[in-house]
Amino acid sequence: MRILILAVGDKLPGWADTAVADYVKRMPREARVEVVPVKPEKRSGQSAERIKALEAARILDKLPAGCALVALDEHGRELATRELAQTLDGWLHSGRDVALVIGGADGLAPEILDRAETRLSLSRLTLPHALARVLLAEQLYRAWSLLANHPYHRD
Repeated sequence: MRILILAVGDKLPGWADTAVADYVKRMPREARVEVVPVKPEKRSGQSAERIKALEAARILDKLPAGCALVALDEHGRELATRELAQTLDGWLHSGRDVALVIGGADGLAPEILDRAETRLSLSRLTLPHALARVLLAEQLYRAWSLLANHPYHRD
């Protein structure tokens, strides 16, 4: 199974690239994580709706056929770490690849949100995109660690 992080934005600060790469490297072969950057649309006086639509087309171009789409959205369901681990376990047992989609500065287009099988929220706080990627990668690793029965500081 592959877990794709489709993220609008192609330039992250070095610290974020390093952190994401570290968590991705720690994931096991059966839950391989790949970060797929999606070029953001230039703002140049376009409406937010137009920008989101153009970015949605780029996201869908990079979405593999048959892949479960999970939208990261501020209005999505918030999960505790153990709940994310249960969700990851379900994904692993489904045999399908999963794409977790992080939108651009204006969020995700309705087309993406409507197509998503699930909408998840990383936090009710507004997060910079670099931090959202790091947080998502870290939580995927932590969820896998729980499934692998690694010690958890909450136990």
